[in-house]
Amino acid sequence: MRYQVKALSAGQLREMTLDAANVDDLRARLLEQGLQLVSCKAERTFSLSLGKSEFQVSLFTQELIALLEAGLTLVEAMETLKEKSSHDQNRTVLTTMIEGLYQGLPLSKVLAQMPNLFPPLYIASVGSAEKTGHLADALKRYHHYETRLSAVKKKVVASLVYPMVVIGIGGSIMLFLLFYVIPKFSQIYASMKNLPFAAQMMLWWGDLVHQHGQAIFLLIITSLIAIVMAFRTQAIQTILLTLFWKLPRLEEYRRLFALTRFYRTVGLLLSGGLNLVAALELAAQLLPNTMRFALSQAIIDIKSGQQLSNTLPKYNLTTPVSERLLRVGEQSGELATMIERAAQFCDEELDRAIEMFTRLFEPILMLLIGILIGGIVFLLYMPIFELAGNMQ
Repeated sequence: MRYQVKALSAGQLREMTLDAANVDDLRARLLEQGLQLVSCKAERTFSLSLGKSEFQVSLFTQELIALLEAGLTLVEAMETLKEKSSHDQNRTVLTTMIEGLYQGLPLSKVLAQMPNLFPPLYIASVGSAEKTGHLADALKRYHHYETRLSAVKKKVVASLVYPMVVIGIGGSIMLFLLFYVIPKFSQIYASMKNLPFAAQMMLWWGDLVHQHGQAIFLLIITSLIAIVMAFRTQAIQTILLTLFWKLPRLEEYRRLFALTRFYRTVGLLLSGGLNLVAALELAAQLLPNTMRFALSQAIIDIKSGQQLSNTLPKYNLTTPVSERLLRVGEQSGELATMIERAAQFCDEELDRAIEMFTRLFEPILMLLIGILIGGIVFLLYMPIFELAGNMQ
């Protein structure tokens, strides 16, 4: 990332532009030159590459795995990635990593200096691999972990795309009916007397649109924009999420998704060589607050010598299937494998829940929008039917 920097040099303020992975790296580079950082501002540049110039951790991991399995050392692999990199951001990050490795730092320490790019779980996976010497295997497990979580997230997002499209199209049709069709249609009743109530309402709305149509339309659009902007604020999102998760069955699905991430993370860390307590403490950050507190109590019990398969069910941190799998894993010595299998079972149950939600929600939404649009169309023609009935 490129920064606009103001720094002190021999009592004089200097302005310059420097490339650095983050602010800490920038400060260290300035200190090497005998400069003291006063202020810095990251440059935001527009790129037609649609974000491809950003450092992509997933792509970096896959390329590093391939080079390590080809027989290159870690430094040689990093040098190779740097040589083929064509983006400033990638080259800056890789240069920082190579410099740290040449200074004798382990890779996990180098990654820890860039927390904005590498999550704690990634750093912990690399750190555990440094103890066993199987870095490529640890990176493979992490990449598989990210792929599985990404697949679950995509399923959740995909299940919401169709309802949002239906809502958008339905809303557009209703606006068209309200601001074009009804005002035009209401003129039919303008010269009539003793109109039915529905015709009076349409005539009133038509006159209102003719007089203040632009103002009403702008007010609606402004209100929609304000609602969207409000939804993007942290406070509103917290309130909406709290209400959302209170809906029937959704709290159970939220717990199931949290357990899926938790089991998969613990299994990943145990496979990488971390001890059980350290793996549980690191995975705790993925849980909601209530479940995190329950896990902290469970960790205390585990430290006192209690078994995992007995402790987690006591604090409601298992499903019936995962509880049995944990017990089998402890008896067979394959706890990491059984925990990952428990995550797979939670995945399958979550997939069924998403599919059921989609099958129920989409027709209900279509029915509601159809009722709204059909109601407007019915109101358009009901006065004609009433007038025809009165003429008989």
